[in-house]
Amino acid sequence: MTPEDIDRRPSWLYEALEPDPPQPADMRLKRRLLHAIAAEATPQHLTVQPDDAAAPWQAFGPGLQIKVLHQADGVMSYLVRLAAGASLPPHRHPLDEECVVLQGEVRIGSLRVAAGGYHRGRRGLPHDRLISDEGALIFLRGAEPEFAQLL
Repeated sequence: MTPEDIDRRPSWLYEALEPDPPQPADMRLKRRLLHAIAAEATPQHLTVQPDDAAAPWQAFGPGLQIKVLHQADGVMSYLVRLAAGASLPPHRHPLDEECVVLQGEVRIGSLRVAAGGYHRGRRGLPHDRLISDEGALIFLRGAEPEFAQLL
């Protein structure tokens, strides 16, 4: 077929090849169908409320409490509550560890991280002592903490 032959085709042929725009009823049916497929294909979302008995606060050391939010494949998401003057000892991370300070302030060596601040401890590198002078609440995501990681 040459370019001239293409130009001679009737316009109704092009119109027949274009799909009709979906009608509102079609969109509602499509949305319900996709919602049903998503509900079958994905597991339930996880929500942990502050007073959730299934995820209780546990002692983690002097002045420290931990609340495990999620744990899978050697990675843990958890909260740590530090009382005033409490600290986590120097350690190494087998994986990168992410930290968000939710309340208060922490010191990591000479670095200060206030509420809303983010810190990432790099895999394999030494991590200075983490201290909170006034108390803090932090969110951590990284490798499950183990005594072998302490320096």
